[in-house]
Amino acid sequence: MGYVTDWVDAFASEPLAGNGCAVVHDAGNLTDEICIKFVRETSLSECTFLEPSKKADVKVRYFLASGEIPFAGHPTVATVLSLLHQGKIAGGPLTLETGAGIIPIRIDHSSGKPKVVMTQIAPEFGPVLDPKTIADCGSIEPTDIISPPQIVSTGIPFCISVVKDQSVLHKLKANPQATEIAKEKYSPTDWMEPFWVSLQGISHGADTFSRLLMLPPNPAEDPFTGSATGAMAAYLWHHGLIKKPSLIAEQGHWMDRPGQAHVTVLGPAEAITGVEVAGSGHVLMSGQLLL
Repeated sequence: MGYVTDWVDAFASEPLAGNGCAVVHDAGNLTDEICIKFVRETSLSECTFLEPSKKADVKVRYFLASGEIPFAGHPTVATVLSLLHQGKIAGGPLTLETGAGIIPIRIDHSSGKPKVVMTQIAPEFGPVLDPKTIADCGSIEPTDIISPPQIVSTGIPFCISVVKDQSVLHKLKANPQATEIAKEKYSPTDWMEPFWVSLQGISHGADTFSRLLMLPPNPAEDPFTGSATGAMAAYLWHHGLIKKPSLIAEQGHWMDRPGQAHVTVLGPAEAITGVEVAGSGHVLMSGQLLL
C-alpha cells in the first residue's frame, strides 16, 4: 500500500539545512512498530504520521526511533508545510491534535515564503536538578552551568541547562551512563536529554545557540529542536535571563544544518500562557511510502 510522504527540512531558510522530518499522510492504520521502523529507516530524529481528527483539523502522531512522543517542534513545522505542499490546507489558521493537546497554527506569508507559527502550550516548570548531575551528562564541570537546571515542558519535558558560553557547548560530550542515572534519579518525570543553551547566537541579531545530544537508538545530535526551544524561551523569560519576551534561537550550525526560529513568550514571566515558535522550511522530496 502507498502512503503520500514528504521529506521536509524544518526551521531552514534553504534546502539541506535545519532539521529533516518525513511526513506520512493518511497513516491511521500503521502500527507503532511500523512507525518506529520507518523512523529508523530514515535515520531522522523524528517523523510524523497524520490521520483524521474529530477534535482538530488534523491529528499528528510523533515518533522517535525509540518510540512515540506527545509533541515535537520541528516535525510540527514540517507537517504544516507538507499539508500546504499537498494542497490539503489553503494557508489559513488550523489546529493540530497532538498528544500534548490542541496546537493552534497560523501561517505567516509576509516574507513571501511560508513561516509556520505554532503556539505551544503554557509551560510546566518541573523540578530543579542538581548541576553536577546534569553536568556529568555532557561531560562538563558544574561551574560551566550558570543557572539552575530545570525540567520544563511546553508539550514534552526537557532539562533546560544554560551554560557560560559557546566554548562550553563546543566541549560537550554525551555521557550515556550519566544521563541514564540522571533520568532515573529524577523519575517519574519522563524527560528528554538536557537541552544545552548559550546566551549568544551564531548569526548577527540572534540571541541563543543550543545543542541537544541524544542517546541511541536516536541520532547522536538533533539539528534543531523546536519543542525544547519553546521550553527554553519560557525558562529564560521566567527566570529573568532575557530582557524581553521575544528572541531569535539558533541550533545546528556546527552540524552544517543551520536552523533558526523566532520565538515569543506569551504573558508575564510569572504567568506564561504559551509560547509562539515560528520557522520556515523546505519540502525536499515528495513520493510514496510503499508498505
